[in-house]
Amino acid sequence: MLQGVNLTVERGSSMVIIGGSGTGKSVLLKTVIGLMTPDSGRIFVDGQDIRKKNPSNFLKRFGMLFQGGALFDSMPVWQNVAFRLQSGVLKQTSKHAREIAIEKLRRVGLSPDIADQLPAELSGGMQKRVSLARAIAADPEIIFFDEPTTGLDPIMARVINDLIRKIVVEMGATAITITHDMTSVATIADKVAMLHDGVIKWCGTLDDMAHSGNSHVDQFIHGRAEGPIKTLR
Repeated sequence: MLQGVNLTVERGSSMVIIGGSGTGKSVLLKTVIGLMTPDSGRIFVDGQDIRKKNPSNFLKRFGMLFQGGALFDSMPVWQNVAFRLQSGVLKQTSKHAREIAIEKLRRVGLSPDIADQLPAELSGGMQKRVSLARAIAADPEIIFFDEPTTGLDPIMARVINDLIRKIVVEMGATAITITHDMTSVATIADKVAMLHDGVIKWCGTLDDMAHSGNSHVDQFIHGRAEGPIKTLR
């Protein structure tokens, strides 16, 4: 549960939220995109309260890479990438949606010949790239990354981290990532926020994190068992 989170993300920056399991990271993302309604407080985007906006129009501004990829098993790759383009208020024709999907697949390093394959025919790393292509398919202003390297080996995780950073910079998008992977943090982040027990314990630049002076941050980034973050023994 969140306990009065106060966090500002600057336009065009990449914010990474770190913290252990069960600290509220996923709840925070779900609240921002409207999947959960906060008991109190407000969430602003460009100075506008999101709860007072039309959900369909508002959600057009977002893209999301889900933790497990969340690809539709029964749909070919291009339809997965183009799913948002063909639904809701966008409703592109199949021909145009496929063209956009193939262009986005190229952008994440995948060739057009996988467009008609099913997700099950791809490796885990390729599936993650397809998920990334889907997240950017509608050229969103704001992109959320939920544990983007979960389930990947260290080499592929590095590839995905580098790809995320490159795409976010090229698009000029605002990025919010939740992760416990410090390699992801080092690659993706401009700023880092430490979430623990539903509260932001510290927020600062990536460069400042190593000497934050915050005991929660220090324990987490060094993986220490002893400290204010209690672990099960």
